[in-house]
Amino acid sequence: MINPHALAVLLLTLFALILFTRERIPLQTSSLVVLCLLAGGFALYPYQLADGNTLNPESFFRGFGHEALVAVCALMIIGSGLVKTGALEPIGNLLARSWRTSPHLSFLATLILTGILSAFINNTPIVVLLIPILVSVALKTKSSPSSLLMPMGFASLLGGMSTSIGTSTNLLVVSVAEQQGMGRIGMFDFFLPASIVGLVGVAFLWVFAPLILPRRDIPMGDSSSRIFTAHLVIPEGSWAVGKTIADLAAATDGRLAVDKIRRSSTALILPLPDAVIREGDRLLVHDSPEHLKFFETAIGATLYAGSRRVDESNPLETNDQRVIEIIVDQRSPLLGRTLQSTHFIETYNMVALAVHRGGEQIREMPKGLGNFRLRHGDILLAQGTHKNIDALKLRHEFLVLDTRIEVPRSRKAPLALLVMVLVVLAAAGGLMPISISATLGVLALLLCGCLNWYDVTHALNVSVVMIVVSSLALGQAMTATGASDFLAQSFVGVVGGAPAAVVLSGLILLMALFTNVVSNNAAAVIGTPIAIKIATSLQLDPEPFVLGVLFGVNMSFATPMAYKTNLLIMSAGNYTFGDFVRFGGPLTLLMWLGFSLVLSLLYNLW
Repeated sequence: MINPHALAVLLLTLFALILFTRERIPLQTSSLVVLCLLAGGFALYPYQLADGNTLNPESFFRGFGHEALVAVCALMIIGSGLVKTGALEPIGNLLARSWRTSPHLSFLATLILTGILSAFINNTPIVVLLIPILVSVALKTKSSPSSLLMPMGFASLLGGMSTSIGTSTNLLVVSVAEQQGMGRIGMFDFFLPASIVGLVGVAFLWVFAPLILPRRDIPMGDSSSRIFTAHLVIPEGSWAVGKTIADLAAATDGRLAVDKIRRSSTALILPLPDAVIREGDRLLVHDSPEHLKFFETAIGATLYAGSRRVDESNPLETNDQRVIEIIVDQRSPLLGRTLQSTHFIETYNMVALAVHRGGEQIREMPKGLGNFRLRHGDILLAQGTHKNIDALKLRHEFLVLDTRIEVPRSRKAPLALLVMVLVVLAAAGGLMPISISATLGVLALLLCGCLNWYDVTHALNVSVVMIVVSSLALGQAMTATGASDFLAQSFVGVVGGAPAAVVLSGLILLMALFTNVVSNNAAAVIGTPIAIKIATSLQLDPEPFVLGVLFGVNMSFATPMAYKTNLLIMSAGNYTFGDFVRFGGPLTLLMWLGFSLVLSLLYNLW
């Protein structure tokens, strides 16, 4: 019989899983809500443990000092150091050159190399490095970038499964399993099954990507296949003042389709054909960059993000102007913020013109683009000089989609690479835990001048920190109250007297489904104690079941929101939700069957 506290924790877990999928609520806010509900609930309604002691609600905050979180944060910082110093750029340049001789084999080499790098380095900087290179390669070889980007992103996920430091999820599973009484799982202890099944996955990506994925041409020169949302602002003295919507349509050969006319932050005018345009009106439009720039000239409007505009009196306007696309990714200072709050124009000497959001059309921007809050994966259309664009790339804060491959590399790149190698060797050789070796690596990068404290603070991702802490707290509560025992017994009851291999296979499939709709870190921390309880109830070795959870929660292939790099790939490749289901779904099934078979054979579960 389940006790009230365990039932409350299960309900809170369900609530947390739903909350983590809400795009409008920042992940860090959702995590803090869960953490506060847990700590507050157990403070008001104490729970007595089996040994007679009371569960201390303050213990839920120990996740902030958990060794797994320390290791995750340190590895994020080291990854940032590799990006800033350009340590990975020679690999990117080598891949770019190899495509000239044999594109098909180079594609395979790219997938394998991506997987190998992702086994030791956070996959986000690897994906960020390779996106512009693969886009440029596709344009030069007249192929479709959409057949390259998603397989590359999935290859990074496959590679991340093979070591304990491949992803933050792996570190959490290993740490929670150790807390539950299992022996420490080494860095390469599950490399064999991950490599066997991962190579099958890479072969699937290499052979079937061109056959399954639709061709989506995304010429980066003008980005004309992507639809951006922008405001056409009617300035003083514009030809459009006093004209009707019908007049504007006629002046643009019928191409201009106005979604809304915003007269103020609260006043909207329906864009009827006879609606008269006034000075200061903002016309919400959705179109390609090429058409947006044409509309700007044809009707005398202005594309701008804030109070400054691009015209003859603006120093940004020169003969050297270019329009580029900037993806808002994990490292971007724009993530979750607005252009005006980050002083985008003043800081980067560039002007944002429009925004593209993959998977949906932006219906309104009541306070203009400058006050529009940006999400992970959004693409900004920005204008600036060659000099300022190159300066933007050197800051390593943005993923710039550009046809040119100009990747800077500093003299300290070998130092950063050496530090990463030493961190891995120290942990893999058992000299010290990864949390300590990675922290020492961060110190080394600081002392060598590869990073400064500004870089360190910007490398840390608050949402990752909070989801790790809240997930650890949920896992602790489920274990202490017996909720994980209840779920494990229920799972065993459903599978009945099935062979252990079938039970393991069902667990992997359940985790794979979870990770594609909720946070993979949450699924990992919740699933690990359940896996151990299942193995205990069956009187079996818990290791294959824990590894089943680890592999299952890394199968983030079937939805774009399953993993942060999927959102980057979705935006850069102009993919739809259906593309992920169509290509990622079969890959998930293949990985599920592969890991079910390999783990069962390796651990004699048949």
